[in-house]
Amino acid sequence: MDQSTDSRAGLSFLLLQARKLNDLVRDEERDAFAAQLGVQPGQVKQLDILEDDLDLAMTKDVDAVLVGGAGEFGVVRPHPPVQRMIRFLVGAAEADHPIFASCFGFQALVVGLGGEVVEDESNSEVGTYDLQSTESAAKDPVFSVLPLSFKAQLGHKDRAVKMPDGVTNLARSERCPYQAFHIPGTSVYATQFHPELTWLDNRLRFERYMDQYGRLFGKEGAQRRLDAHEPGPEANELLGRFVDICLLGGRK
Repeated sequence: MDQSTDSRAGLSFLLLQARKLNDLVRDEERDAFAAQLGVQPGQVKQLDILEDDLDLAMTKDVDAVLVGGAGEFGVVRPHPPVQRMIRFLVGAAEADHPIFASCFGFQALVVGLGGEVVEDESNSEVGTYDLQSTESAAKDPVFSVLPLSFKAQLGHKDRAVKMPDGVTNLARSERCPYQAFHIPGTSVYATQFHPELTWLDNRLRFERYMDQYGRLFGKEGAQRRLDAHEPGPEANELLGRFVDICLLGGRK
């Protein structure tokens, strides 16, 4: 075991999830995060925000908080458990506890920190898409690994239309100008895309929700999106960089 792997073995993470008990994605999501973080699944503790209590004291027992997707839940007209999660994330961010939030988690932080998210099915991004990193990304210790143009895995129909004050936008796409942000001076990062998912992970998740996507895009449209998944290896490097820089390297 090399020194990096040995260092990762001592890390622990709290994964906030808004998924029903019969949702097969629950454990697949944990495993996907673990793989890209470079840790074992047992190092990622799952917390069901729909059933479990949330207390900021929980952050004392973990090195970082994670949030992924949410299936049928969202931050536009949020259910009470989602509102509680948003408050929790804002509190953790204000305390500069390390956070990496994707998709639903990105939207939760945008809303909680004073930005705006809207429902916009016409600009939904589900599958693999071309994204562009911003000038600020080139100067960011975590996102500087990204080239100017890169492919990423997405799965959202809501999108941010206004970013919170004081955050740095790190990526954009043709349909969505806000795809990632960092709160300067902190270890808080969020992405609208899914750096925890490989293209095969995202394809499998698409298949899990094929009935929903069939209603959204039509049967033929959903199949075209499923077949168009492609690798996005650069985006998959971000979680490992987050660990190296924010948890093991001490840089922000």
